[in-house]
Amino acid sequence: MKIVAKKKLWKYLFWLGPFLIAVGLTVGLVSEQWGLITLVFLITGIVISGLGIIWQSYETNWWKRRSTQAGTNALVATLAVLAILGLINFLGTRYHLRSDLTESQLFTLAPQSRELVSVLPQPVKVWVFDINQNPQDRELLENYQRQSSKFKYEYIDPQARPGLAEKFGVKDYGEVYLESGDKRQLVQTVNQNERLSEIRLTSRLQQLTNSTTAKVYLLQGHGERQLSAGKDAISQAVQGLGDKNFTTSPLNLGETSKVPQDASVVIVAGPKRGLFEGEVKALQEYLNRGGNLLLMIDPNTDPKLNSLLQEWGVSLDNRLAVDVSGESVVGLGPAAPLVTEYGQHPITKDFGNGNSFYPIARPLEISSVPGVQATPLLRTKPYPNSWAESDLQSEKLEFNVDKDLKGPLTLGVALTRKQTPKSVSTPQPTPKPSPLPSPTTQSKASPTPPASPASPASPVSPAPAPTPSPTSSSQTATESRLVVLGNSNFATDGLFQQQLNGDVFLNSVTWLSQQDQQPLSIRPKEPKNRRITLTTTQGNLLILSSLLLLPLIGFAIAVMIWWKRR
Repeated sequence: MKIVAKKKLWKYLFWLGPFLIAVGLTVGLVSEQWGLITLVFLITGIVISGLGIIWQSYETNWWKRRSTQAGTNALVATLAVLAILGLINFLGTRYHLRSDLTESQLFTLAPQSRELVSVLPQPVKVWVFDINQNPQDRELLENYQRQSSKFKYEYIDPQARPGLAEKFGVKDYGEVYLESGDKRQLVQTVNQNERLSEIRLTSRLQQLTNSTTAKVYLLQGHGERQLSAGKDAISQAVQGLGDKNFTTSPLNLGETSKVPQDASVVIVAGPKRGLFEGEVKALQEYLNRGGNLLLMIDPNTDPKLNSLLQEWGVSLDNRLAVDVSGESVVGLGPAAPLVTEYGQHPITKDFGNGNSFYPIARPLEISSVPGVQATPLLRTKPYPNSWAESDLQSEKLEFNVDKDLKGPLTLGVALTRKQTPKSVSTPQPTPKPSPLPSPTTQSKASPTPPASPASPASPVSPAPAPTPSPTSSSQTATESRLVVLGNSNFATDGLFQQQLNGDVFLNSVTWLSQQDQQPLSIRPKEPKNRRITLTTTQGNLLILSSLLLLPLIGFAIAVMIWWKRR
């Protein structure tokens, strides 16, 4: 009787093991914390289950049965499969392998976004105040979150949490905010027609995490591009600079004698009239003290900047850049060169073989200057696809060997030059001269060294007074940067957002500002338009062929088969 009771006790203890394992797993999964209590339940359950199995096999010779061996093999195989699947899922949660097969990489973050998020100095959270969670927006936020554990996001119902909505000042559904520490910033308002933008999110993230603000001045007074919205204006480019945490202001050197000290970059965008000599000198002095300048010079203009450009080894070619390869693609004619070849430079390093185009552009000629490092940025296709046309009046563009220049042509160049500021010397007060030595003393002194030719000595002279030793306030060498583009049309409203045009402008300013921690511009990702546009005749023909011709052909084939088999 005692033996039977003992067997029943062991049987109950055996079932206690799986129960404790289930309790441990439940506690861990629900609390998402695998702490000491959870581990105690799991380990105790595993030990009891193991002892129960050993005792059962000892009492009944369970291990020697054929059914037990077959069942054990099946159990081991099942556990092995589950272990492999668990390992795959474990690795999948920590290491992401994603492949974006779309041609324009629509579902992949730009390198600039990945670089910025991966080096976040402090935690950042995105708050989306909306009821509906758009899958496209969630996918974009998930892509950001995969880059860094410091990036988080959360969807909030403003009505369910009115206190939080009031804290951010939410006025409508769909508002997206960034928060980092005690800083908050509105990113945009999403709706059915406007989804969350990577460009805006990265730009706002950059503004929120970057405490420095660079000042950019745009030269005015010589027919340069208008800064506010209007015909042939560059208001979109100015807005793009604001999104990247640049502060922009107009600059008229006719009113001020020099470039302001707080200028990180000065932009000269398409001047139609020449600069005064004093204005050119002010720009030269600005470069000489470590300034940065962006020149966008159109053809048929003379901004009187030759003296400045010669110091850097750049000369403006008066001919027109012609490219017949992109005429049918761009649709702007051969006078809008299509560029797909870029220099190895931080401005263009992520462009690949992307497209940018420059309506009415002039080539640049680069010559070597000591101390100046030049890198061509934009190059057209080789001849016969492109050349520099000298006859700007003729409607028929053709290459003339004597007058024209064969491609490839350089339409943009980036240059750097080390600047070593002059030391500021402060003369020290001259000490009083020592009294004249007597001849006796002079004779007893050690022999006077022979005088150098530069400073002959007298036979008997007073002890030389120490010369004033200037105290130099040494300054470290700085670097001046210059970007010259033979076109300004590419940055005007409408063209700025096309292809890589905006990236060329924004990347140039970012590089010129010498803010190495700031990522360069992100080009918008747009799916290629592969729709077929049919004329009315082609559309009618397609309808007739699909609704009438094809059914008649099928019916005729069916009649022929029936006729042969009857």
